[in-house]
Amino acid sequence: MEPISADLSTILNRILDTAADNLRIAKILVQMGLDPNNITYDALFDRLLEIVLANITLANMFALVGAIFFVATLLMQRMVPLRVANMVGCAFFATSGALSGSVATFLLYLLLLPVNAVRLRQLLRLVKKARNAMQGDVSMEWLKPFMTERRYRHGDRLFRKGDAAAEMFLTVTGKFLVKEIGVELPPGRLMGELGFLAPDNRRTGTVECIEDGQVLTITYERLLEIYFQSNQQFGYHILLLTSQRLLENNQRLQENISRLEATLAQEKAARQTPAADGTA
Repeated sequence: MEPISADLSTILNRILDTAADNLRIAKILVQMGLDPNNITYDALFDRLLEIVLANITLANMFALVGAIFFVATLLMQRMVPLRVANMVGCAFFATSGALSGSVATFLLYLLLLPVNAVRLRQLLRLVKKARNAMQGDVSMEWLKPFMTERRYRHGDRLFRKGDAAAEMFLTVTGKFLVKEIGVELPPGRLMGELGFLAPDNRRTGTVECIEDGQVLTITYERLLEIYFQSNQQFGYHILLLTSQRLLENNQRLQENISRLEATLAQEKAARQTPAADGTA
């Protein structure tokens, strides 16, 4: 191990000697209290250590911890822990500014604390609402604050089958008709969620307004943002709603098939009765 350490020290010393030939490097070395003509790796390391030890103050320690939390926010993928780490970092930076007498630093990070606190509260409420899906809550009330209002009149078409899908709808007032299956959607029903899950993001049906009403809309991009912020619980919620919708459509299709079979049976019986009477 000693020859390797000696070789490494020799290489570093040669690099430092070469760098010292540069005038700017020489000035920096002079400012650090080192002799540019006689610089070694050990001397540089000792000087840097002295500078670090001389600047260890309570304010700098708080700033260092704040910087660590700031870097941690860049590595996080979840918004809730990111906001928490950001708040902790802001608290340490604000304390550092107060201890060092830097009013600008203190006020900046002090103002960032309530901003992050408000956003964290909103995210926690969102996560709580999304987790209710785990208990079978299929209500969309919690999603309304993230949606925008839109009004339609009788005869307006919301979207056509095969169109590119970019948003989801929640009916508030009025009535809407799914033309392909002849189903009326009353207030409180979800529309357009299948396009969110479809691989090609295409509409699976045509919906028209048959009674003036109001809907709430939310883009798929916003849905994805909520999905990632809510720790994937929202994804389960959407799958639950979609499964419920598919089961309802399947049941409705089976009922229509049963009615059609009954109608055909009645027509067949009606045709067979006159034939039997004629034979008799």
